[in-house]
Amino acid sequence: MTLRMLFLWMLATVLPLTVSAGDLPTPERGPVLRIQGSNTIGAALGPALVEGMMREQGLLKVHREVPDKANEQRIVGETVQGHRVEVEVAAHGSSTGFKALKIASADLAASSRPIKDSERADLEPLGDLKSPAAEQVIAIDGLAIILHPHNPLKQLDTVQLARIFSGEAKTWEALGGTGGTIHLYARDDQSGTYDTFKELVLSPHGKTLSTNAKRFESSEQLSDAVSLDPQGIGFIGLPYVRQAKAVAIVDGDSQAMLPLNSLIATEDYPLSRRLFFYLPPNGKNPWAQALVKFAQSNKGQAIVAANGFIAQTVQAMAVTPNALMPEGYQALSRHAQRLTVNFRFEEGSATLDNKARQDLSRVLDYIKQHDKTNRQVTLAGFGDAKSDPARADLLSKLRAMAVRRELVKSGVVFREIRGFGAEMPVAANSGDEGRIKNRRVEVWVY
Repeated sequence: MTLRMLFLWMLATVLPLTVSAGDLPTPERGPVLRIQGSNTIGAALGPALVEGMMREQGLLKVHREVPDKANEQRIVGETVQGHRVEVEVAAHGSSTGFKALKIASADLAASSRPIKDSERADLEPLGDLKSPAAEQVIAIDGLAIILHPHNPLKQLDTVQLARIFSGEAKTWEALGGTGGTIHLYARDDQSGTYDTFKELVLSPHGKTLSTNAKRFESSEQLSDAVSLDPQGIGFIGLPYVRQAKAVAIVDGDSQAMLPLNSLIATEDYPLSRRLFFYLPPNGKNPWAQALVKFAQSNKGQAIVAANGFIAQTVQAMAVTPNALMPEGYQALSRHAQRLTVNFRFEEGSATLDNKARQDLSRVLDYIKQHDKTNRQVTLAGFGDAKSDPARADLLSKLRAMAVRRELVKSGVVFREIRGFGAEMPVAANSGDEGRIKNRRVEVWVY
């Protein structure tokens, strides 16, 4: 036995944490990280991010193992010393992640909807799960409304969707289509996808899901079932459209929007949503912290895009002006490009929300990398309708000023700050969720 081999053998027999991947400790037995929650994240994206993080930490032979239990995976790697490193991922629905945090059977919760106030209160001993460090937006997704590929309908509004999924609209003929009785397909009660659909579509119209809906824990199985049923309709996360047909959605006075990447990236698409990792502030699992950091990196966001979700990487896009836009906005569209990010705010506040805080650094990096710090950026603020239009105009400009205040600290000199009031809504103003989406700030570059 060489001196080096002898040293490693002594280290392995004396210390409980025998080897490390990068600077992260690896215990003798058991997983280094346990993730529970969303099936939307846990089916493919979560494991892919874990694999990327493991490789960045220098682990070898990274692969997945599938236990006998459905919707669970084990991601395994090996240190240079040959020590096995495991991460467990259980994907049984967003609510199960928060329940697992409470009983300490998970280190990280994956969720395809924001944490509920009741869950936040329940987990208070673990720290504030809504704090910027705890609530991490890792990707943007859009709920696609899917039909059989041969269904001729091209668009639906959220009122129609509420009537369809509550069972009030029973036939395709009632919607101007053909096909007879409507067959409903929905995710199960544990699912963040279902919670999001309920929050965005059913609850604002006082509806509940019909008991006739066929329920699925698996996104893939739901999508495949709809694509085989000429009378079927379902809702699903964007990467799971598969062989089905997605329709355009209208919410309130918004334009009809397909779940296109650019509209989901800005969260303008009515059924767009955020995907989250929740990291308990008092947990301090170094592997959980490493995964969150990796997910936010350029490499992590590339994995997000490769898995069919929308990365938060900032890009410039051309916008075609049309007659429905205010004249000032048309001028912006003709002479500038819009960045694929919207700044939004905490409910009832002019304070940037957690995603907006993360996006500040992304936008700043873009502005500096493209040499646009000197009078080549315009901010356009929007808001929800008020009884006094002048108040809506003022508030929309104040929101833009709040973003300006943060970016000015890093040396950005702006070309113009515009407030468009309640013009160009992207969601109905009748509910809190819609008003929050309408209160936004766009970034335009020349």
